Amino acid sequence: MNGAGRVIRRSLDAIYDGAGFLAALCLVAILIVIMVQVAARWAGISVHGPAEYAGYLMAAASFLAFAHTLNRGAHIRVGLLINALGERRFWGELWCLLVASAAGIFLAWYACKAVYWSWRLGDISQAQDATPLWIVQTPVAVGAIILAICFVDNLATLLLTGRDNISAGIEEQSRAE
Repeated sequence: MNGAGRVIRRSLDAIYDGAGFLAALCLVAILIVIMVQVAARWAGISVHGPAEYAGYLMAAASFLAFAHTLNRGAHIRVGLLINALGERRFWGELWCLLVASAAGIFLAWYACKAVYWSWRLGDISQAQDATPLWIVQTPVAVGAIILAICFVDNLATLLLTGRDNISAGIEEQSRAE
């Protein structure tokens, strides 16, 4: 891999890892929100919206973690089927990444449209927190964009090098040792 290729690879991996870090922060924030809700109930204080914010943070954590998880090989994959393809494995991986790239781009496009229209129409949450929905939809759209980039990145790498960027899963690594 040439110098520019290494810079691009490091940059993309940094984006995936950064999104994974943000997902972890969202999980910590969920813990804090739940702890505040429990403490408020014990103290007899009424707090509006903790359950909604925990849900918003869970959606953000999920979408932000997708690309990081994919490249670490931690997603559930059809490894048995792919391995059973033998010498045709490349074609199976190519088909999977083509479909996943198309689906990822589709998801990212419509997630961004949802953010735009929520902002444009002034949509707010139906719950008592009355949060503008574009704010809580933005991390989901960002995660969807990063996932689409990750799928296209893996597809391009597969086409150029014959193998994708997905690390061997935990089970595959333990079997190899």
